[in-house]
Order: sequence, then C-alpha cells, then structure tokens
Amino acid sequence: MNITGNTILITGGGSGIGRALAEALHKAGNQVVIAGRREQLLHEVTSANPGMEALLLDIQDKDDVAAFAGQAVESFPALNVVIHNAGIMRSEKVAAGDFLATAEDTIATNLLGPIRLTAALLPHLLKQERAAILTVSSGLAFVPLASTPTYSATKAAIHSWSMALREQLKATSVEVIEIAPPYVQTELLGPQQAVDPAAMPLAEFTSEVMTLLESAPASGEIIVERCKPLRFAAENGQLGAIFAQLAAQHG
Repeated sequence: MNITGNTILITGGGSGIGRALAEALHKAGNQVVIAGRREQLLHEVTSANPGMEALLLDIQDKDDVAAFAGQAVESFPALNVVIHNAGIMRSEKVAAGDFLATAEDTIATNLLGPIRLTAALLPHLLKQERAAILTVSSGLAFVPLASTPTYSATKAAIHSWSMALREQLKATSVEVIEIAPPYVQTELLGPQQAVDPAAMPLAEFTSEVMTLLESAPASGEIIVERCKPLRFAAENGQLGAIFAQLAAQHG
C-alpha cells in the first residue's frame, strides 16, 4: 500500500487505534476523514490535527451506513481507502443467560458494520486507479478469549472475510489488507487497559503498523511481532496452551 497521497476514511477514528492510525496517516501526507458516533471525540481529534475531517456514523444502523457512504463519497470524491476500525469488546457471562444483547451489538458493530460499509463504498472504490480496504481483526481471531466469545468470533469472521474479499478483488484496483492487533494500550476494555503494562504501547503498535504497511507484505496481513504468537498458535502447535493461558489471565 502506498501510505501517502490517499484520501482515507477511518471508522472509530475518535479514540484508541483508530485515532492513532488517523494521526499517523495524516502526518504521512494523506487526507484523513474520521468517523464515529461520539461527536465530541471526533471534534477533539480534528482540532488537534488541522486539515483532518470528521463525519458522524452509527455503524450499527444499516440505514445510517448507507446514507453515510453516500455523504462520504459526495464530500470526498477522491476517497480511495477505507479502514474498518470501529469495534466494541465486552465480556459475556454465558451461563447467566443475559449475554444475547451484547452478542447482537457486537456482531452488528464488528462484523455487519464493515460488510455493510464495504458494500456501500465498493462501487466507488472500484472506479479509483488504486484503492484499499483495510480491516482490523485481532490476535483473538486466531486464539479466542473465553470471556469475550462473540468479540473473538467476529474477529475470526473478519479474518476469513478479508481473505475471501482479497481473493475476489485480486484482479481489480482494490487491495485488501488485514491488521491484526495484539493486546494494545487502549480503552477498548476500559480505562485500566490503557495503562496495563501487559499491553503493547499504542505508539509502538502504530509505528510498527505503519512500517509494515509501507513494506506491503505479500500475505496482505499486518501482524506486529507481539501478535505473532497468537497468529501462528495453531501452526506452532500452541493453540490449546495459549487459549488456556489467556483464559486464566482474563477470566
């Protein structure tokens, strides 16, 4: 992927990995448009980064996704990259029987959201001389976390979907790239995660991702070193051991 000279839409760009990538790509010489539900957060990011733009988006609402895509293309006709970063991660107590609402929200945000937005934007992206769809999965796509079963399942689905999308679009101008983060210092699971020494510092993660994006790995996967034990757990015969370790640490 050429990491400069693009017009890039990043969902969930108001905080965490989304904001960090937005700022790094903005500094690299791209027109960056961040999208999300929290207007105040979006305003804080654009105010701190002159030239960056923002649009409101409720990624769980299919009608809003369709309207948003039309607005994005109309407002930014050079749009050629979308980064599907918006996501939620919540613990589920399955035995308690009250997990269904969380599961449905997680699927709507993490899986249906990227699929719907891609469907809405793809006709436009296919017309661009060069374009890219970037998905954000997780190390938990490869080794699930027992306490977040639906989150893990949506990220496994995103991995599979990215692979299939990449194959179907290989003869077009649209690249498909998957970014699989490890446990990173964000507030995805709450404020404590942002200062957890066991998590990868956000700045280090972002820097490594930018370097890997520029090198354009043939696999289409952006896997930082900290995520490789998860990504290749099955291949290395470590799936069961790492699954048990994660369950013990985050149970």
